[in-house]
Amino acid sequence: MKFTTILLLSILSFNSIYSQDKEGSEMWEKAKAIHEKVITIDTHDDINVNNFTTSKNYTQNLNTQINLPKMMDGCLDVAWFIVYTGQGELNKTGYAAAYKNAISKFEAIHRLTEEIAPDKIGLATSSTEVRKLVNEGKLVAMIGVENAYPIGEDLTNIEKFYDLGARYMSLSHNGHSQFSDSNTGEKDNVWLHNGLSDLGKEAISEMNRLGIMIDVSHPSKEAIKQMFELSKAPLIASHSSARALCDHSRNLDDDLLELFKEHGGVVQTVAFSAYVNTDKHNAYYAAVNAIYNQEGKDSGFMVLSRDSIRGLDEAEKAIYEQEYSNIVNRSSKKIKELRQTNGPVDVSDYVDHIDYLVEKIGINHVGISSDFDGGGGIEGWRDASETFNVTLELVKRGYSEEEIAKLWGENLLRVLDEVEAVANQIQKS
Repeated sequence: MKFTTILLLSILSFNSIYSQDKEGSEMWEKAKAIHEKVITIDTHDDINVNNFTTSKNYTQNLNTQINLPKMMDGCLDVAWFIVYTGQGELNKTGYAAAYKNAISKFEAIHRLTEEIAPDKIGLATSSTEVRKLVNEGKLVAMIGVENAYPIGEDLTNIEKFYDLGARYMSLSHNGHSQFSDSNTGEKDNVWLHNGLSDLGKEAISEMNRLGIMIDVSHPSKEAIKQMFELSKAPLIASHSSARALCDHSRNLDDDLLELFKEHGGVVQTVAFSAYVNTDKHNAYYAAVNAIYNQEGKDSGFMVLSRDSIRGLDEAEKAIYEQEYSNIVNRSSKKIKELRQTNGPVDVSDYVDHIDYLVEKIGINHVGISSDFDGGGGIEGWRDASETFNVTLELVKRGYSEEEIAKLWGENLLRVLDEVEAVANQIQKS
């Protein structure tokens, strides 16, 4: 995982206060019928290889935001499982370690679909395969690569990743890579390439040739603009929201949104609380932390920062997590009261971003993503089992079945088809 999720999961364990129409009402029934009919695709779900073993895996309802039981409960058809690697040193040692990490995640996803649960979930690499698996009544796994850092400086690795099932890839994450500057450069205005490196430009061509969607959710604005200029195929943002509504460097400003409209790509709106409404997110979690810190103080227990938790060995971490869980349980009444008066970012806040994007660039260029198990999750869509609540909110706001189908997956599948068509043309020429 990208960071410790102990605090997140403990907070999300409380019963939802998200207001929704009563089950059985006309609005609820309409939304349910639509939700069960359309293909629902979430383009960003992080994984931990420890959850892909014969004894512990996604066939079980693990304490994860995404797994097969939760997908079935929420009628989520397709999950893009992510081969994520954090940014490290730009040298051979760093590249080798990153490659090893990436391969372990590819292998985990294949293990799930080929050995652990082939009767329940299949791996898809095209829209045709997605539709076939859905028609067979199976769940669908797809693979995205978050950060091309594991490619190293050997572009033949891109084809290796393609052969392993990767159908989108971002050229950077939180930190400048050998291919591209990251959005994180905004913090200190220090850039490595002023957009894309020469190697990054070559990678764009190779991804076009193979049929891998180019993901712009983490690179810098200048890098994204250069990607649009160079790519012969439409681009995607696998998990980004609207910067006009939430001024975070991970979100896309209106200039970049216009490029998506012009070039036919799709922005997969992300349900990451801090990227939906930073102020509301920060206020809520500051209040939650204050409650936990006070309860810890009263109990003689010190609540640690994420960095401090990372520094614990496994035995110390296990003890800490148990004590922390006790603090969470003792704080439940106060947290419940807080949520009634100063609640967290919710599905309504999230769909505000969808509304904005649809108005700005059109219904054909907007999609949906969660970033589950990588920090994502909002009130009302805390895990895959609550996926229906997004559709319900869309119905409340007047979206038609056709529009909801586009948002939930048809737009993304269209781009996937267009990227594949461009690759076929390149390979024939």
